[in-house]
Amino acid sequence: MLTVIRWNETDRNCREFDFAAAREIVSELQSTADPIWFDLRDPSDEELAFVFGSLIPIHSLSLEDINRPSRDPQGRPHLPKVEEFPNYLFIIVNPLTDAADDPESEEPLTSQLGAVITRDRLVTVHAGPCKSVEAVRVYLARHGEQARRGPDFVFHLILDSMVDAYAPLLDTLSDRLDEMEVDIFGSYSRDTLPRLLHLKRRLTHVRKTLAFEREVLARLARGDFELIDEREMVYYRNVYDHLVRFTELSESGREMVSDLLQTHLSVVSNRLNEVMKTLTMVSTVVLPMSIITGMYGMNFKYFPEIEWPWGYPFALALMAIAGLTPLAWFRWKRWL
Repeated sequence: MLTVIRWNETDRNCREFDFAAAREIVSELQSTADPIWFDLRDPSDEELAFVFGSLIPIHSLSLEDINRPSRDPQGRPHLPKVEEFPNYLFIIVNPLTDAADDPESEEPLTSQLGAVITRDRLVTVHAGPCKSVEAVRVYLARHGEQARRGPDFVFHLILDSMVDAYAPLLDTLSDRLDEMEVDIFGSYSRDTLPRLLHLKRRLTHVRKTLAFEREVLARLARGDFELIDEREMVYYRNVYDHLVRFTELSESGREMVSDLLQTHLSVVSNRLNEVMKTLTMVSTVVLPMSIITGMYGMNFKYFPEIEWPWGYPFALALMAIAGLTPLAWFRWKRWL
C-alpha cells in the first residue's frame, strides 16, 4: 500500500493521498520541488515500480536490500546500515515489532524499515505496520508545516520515535530479570533456565541491533552526508544520545542475565549437594541396621542368640543404637 504525503508550498498545507491519486498526477510529482514522503507498506510490484522506476530510480543493490525480508525464507530483516549513492542516501534500520510488548513471545522482535532520501524526497518501505511511521504520519496530520523542512527532518522524526520505543522494552526486560532474581533464590522451577536463555537471546538481539543503529546514527549526526542538512544534525545527535544510553542499558541487561545464569547454576548445584548429603546420611544410618538384620536373618543353628528369649528385643536395640550413633555424630559435627 502506497501513501503519499506532500507539502504544498503554494497552498501552505500538507496533503495525504493514495496510489490511485498519485498515478493521476505522476508528472506533477516528477517535476515539483515540494517535499514529498512516499510510504510503502507491504508494497506490490506495481507500487515498487512506480516509486523506484518512474519517480526515484535507485541502484539494483538497494532494491535487493529493500526486498530482503520477502526473499529470506525466515523473513529476517537486514541489519542496520547506511550507504551514500550519487543522488540519494539509502538507510536500513530495525524498528520493534508488536512482539516487543511481550518479552516472553517467540515472535521476531524487530522488522526492517528501508529509507531512500534525496534532496526533496523521502521513501520508506516496510512490511506490516510500523509504529514509528504511523506516529509521524499522525504528527504531520496535526503539524503539516513541519514537512516543509525536508525529508531529512521527517526521517529524523521517524528515527526518534523508533529509538524511543526501545525504552519500555528495556524497562520490561529489566523488570523480568528482577523478578527472576527473586525466583532463583525462592522456589525452584524447571522453567527458570529456559526463560533466562530466552531473555538472553532477546537482549543479545537488542544489543546487536542497537550497536549497528548507533553506527548509522553516528554517521548521520556528524555530517558525513551532504543530504543531511547541517541544521538537522543537532536533532540526529539527540537521537544518537538516546541510542547510546539504550545500548548501555542493553549491555547491562545482558551482563545481568549472564550473572543470573551463573547464580542459577550455583543454586541448583547447592540444592543438589543438599539432596546428596541427605541421601548419604540416610544411607549411613540405614546401612548398619541392614547389616544387623542380615546377620540375624541367616538362621544358623548355632547362632548365639537364636534360642535366647530376649534375642528379638536385643536385635532391635542393637539396630537402634547403630542408627542413632551416626546421627549423634552428624549432629556433633554440625552436619545436621
